[in-house]
Amino acid sequence: MKWEVKFKNKKIEKQAQQLDKRALLSLQVLVDNLKTYGPAPGKHWHNYGKLQGKRQGDKRHCHLIKGNPTYVCCWEVYKFDKHIEVYYVGTHENAPY
Repeated sequence: MKWEVKFKNKKIEKQAQQLDKRALLSLQVLVDNLKTYGPAPGKHWHNYGKLQGKRQGDKRHCHLIKGNPTYVCCWEVYKFDKHIEVYYVGTHENAPY
């Protein structure tokens, strides 16, 4: 069974559409990987890992494009529902971690 991947709200979808072409293509590939492989899309994604700290839940991130600026995607995993919610897409400087 495939995983369901959704953006948290319309604001996140707009942020995604405003990415440059390379970052947007990378995001589309990441979402496809998340749908197919689940919350761990693979080791070829730069800086992929679980976010540590006092946050509740299973939150993860990876870099879509390295360089200046570096673009990242953050998502939360709901294992029982096989649901992944993307809650941030944008530059590394503004990432919520």
